[in-house]
Amino acid sequence: MVALLIISSAFKTPLADVAKIPAQRLGLHTIIIDPGHGLPDPGADGKDGTESHYALLIALKLGEQLKQNLPGVNIIFTRTDEYLPDHLSNKNDALKRRAQIANENHGDLFISIHLNSGQDSYSKDVIDHRKETYYTYTGKGKKRKKIAHTRTVPVYKYTNLGTSAVGTETFIWAVGKNDSKKSFVGAGEETGEPDDSSSNLMFDSPEAKILASIRTKKFFNYSRMLAEYVQDEFVKQGRVDRGAKQRDNEGIWVLQATAMPSILVETGFVNNRDEEDYLGSEKGQNEVSYAIMRAVLRYKSSLENGVVPAASSTTDSTQQANVFK
Repeated sequence: MVALLIISSAFKTPLADVAKIPAQRLGLHTIIIDPGHGLPDPGADGKDGTESHYALLIALKLGEQLKQNLPGVNIIFTRTDEYLPDHLSNKNDALKRRAQIANENHGDLFISIHLNSGQDSYSKDVIDHRKETYYTYTGKGKKRKKIAHTRTVPVYKYTNLGTSAVGTETFIWAVGKNDSKKSFVGAGEETGEPDDSSSNLMFDSPEAKILASIRTKKFFNYSRMLAEYVQDEFVKQGRVDRGAKQRDNEGIWVLQATAMPSILVETGFVNNRDEEDYLGSEKGQNEVSYAIMRAVLRYKSSLENGVVPAASSTTDSTQQANVFK
């Protein structure tokens, strides 16, 4: 209590009033759509295509649907062709550029489109037979002899059957990465880099740090709300629901580095043969993009109606995927 009084006395604005500032309703004026990967980084491989290719097609359709249904909202893509943003050659540089695009354009929402990948399984089929020579030995010492034999053995063909994993999941950054997110939120939405400069007096002030922390928690809760909307819309289409999740063991850097609510949608498994056929089809891409678009419309309606998502009670940041549902 004493420490709190000492800190608050340094503010020109009382702590109670500071807490009220981020309580203003979020707007939705600019949406950043991020098709994951991009050549020379193809992402996960399917039988007929790559994660990068399918993600781009879905993202472009999502953008068109959002433009039709939200004519007053600015839609910005991090890439619109098969290559990394700005045709960069290094995927880590491209990740930084994705965040810069979002932050420099003052995005209100960041949506990254990806496809999942599971463990492959294989079939083993006999396609032919061949003769094989093998040897046995008789006797001992100088009388030891090597005797050749032949036998017929099968020739196998191994076929990659892909994964049996199916379904969609939507990620936000994990609670354990809030400090990383906060550094970008407090950077003034300009560079896409965390602001740890001691020369930045505004962000180094206790008041600014508290504001950044409050905004970060607010962004977390709104991101979770949108993630749950996305999964709910997929369920309506009959897709398998793998949940709205946070990932903490690796983190998702591009979600942490964007100073806005942000989600990453795994639209299906590219190495599941049925799901790849679906995601590679016009019908599948239209349905997937429609589900995400519907979730964004619900999100916008929630913002306009002053809906405040409940704060997460999740405190365990050691799990790879903490499921909200």
